[in-house]
Amino acid sequence: MSVLFSPLDIGPVRAPNRIAISPMCQYSANDGCASDWHLHQIMSYAMSGAGVVTLEATGVLREGRISHGCLGLYSDENEYALARVLQAARSVAMPDTKFSIQLCHAGRKGSTHKNWDGGGSLQAHENAWRTCAPSALPYSDNWHVPEEMSEEEIERTIAAYGQAAARAARIGFDMVELHAAHGYLIHQFHSPISNKRKDSWGGDAQKRLRFALAAAEAVRAATPAHMGLGARITSTDYIEGGLTVEDGVEMASAFKARGFDYVCVSSGNILAGGRPASGPGFNVPNAARVRAETGMVVRTTGFIADAKQAEEIVAERGVDQVALGRAFLDDPRWGWHAAEKLGVTLQLPKQFNRVAPKVWPAIKLARPA
Repeated sequence: MSVLFSPLDIGPVRAPNRIAISPMCQYSANDGCASDWHLHQIMSYAMSGAGVVTLEATGVLREGRISHGCLGLYSDENEYALARVLQAARSVAMPDTKFSIQLCHAGRKGSTHKNWDGGGSLQAHENAWRTCAPSALPYSDNWHVPEEMSEEEIERTIAAYGQAAARAARIGFDMVELHAAHGYLIHQFHSPISNKRKDSWGGDAQKRLRFALAAAEAVRAATPAHMGLGARITSTDYIEGGLTVEDGVEMASAFKARGFDYVCVSSGNILAGGRPASGPGFNVPNAARVRAETGMVVRTTGFIADAKQAEEIVAERGVDQVALGRAFLDDPRWGWHAAEKLGVTLQLPKQFNRVAPKVWPAIKLARPA
């Protein structure tokens, strides 16, 4: 019996298996509105065999996007476009597939070029926008120097998380995930590397955690009880004086106390080049520690691509669920192929009967001599 393909209860949501598709920016939106690219991508992922499909980092404010091409959920137009995508994806989804959306504010990592254009800061003539952060410290050399957020701006941004979550609920998502890692705004407030404030939003660990928890409370208040809530958190900044796994445990516990159901444990990127760890499953040990010390459902990510390794992580290494990104970009049917390798039978769409494992291996194609 495969543990990877066993159901998982994430708060009020039952996922059909332990496989999640990571949120991956596609840089293909139009003023935050999902495009035909998203329609194709999410419909494809709906048939992938993953138990949870998580849409990319989605800006809660227009100026909270990473790039001009990033998805947003700050307007009626955004909501309408995304509802179209989700409705289409559900119409073709494999049984019990759950859909989630990751809410994000880029902070000082915003106003950048699209990934394939280099990802650096936009110039004034490229319709750049003002970036903000807990402190006026740039992400890297030659990046915008952000403006330190005022009390009013902080409160407005917290409210925006709740407003975006309410839109996600109206659209019909099963789950909402806060992006509190990878150097984006919540992580910027949490890390002592990027937060040098002297007021109630910075200083000791509790004050630096305050923004994250306020955003969490806004999201919890805006979402109905039947929706699952989670957050992607960091388990280490990989920098002396930065966040450690103990901070990750503390954040996860605080989210749990506010009604969150899971955390996805990642790491790094508070500064450019700030994730030196590599190798398949490099976040697993810290993720297992978060789970052991909090009792939360824990997902982890990080170059996981092999079905047997994914099985081992959830069966033997103390993690409940794995999130895969590049593996699904490379193979949108990764779940099908993983099931076959692990001896699991999936109920495939009838239109794909021709490639069912019991049929396809028996076919011998004639090849020219």
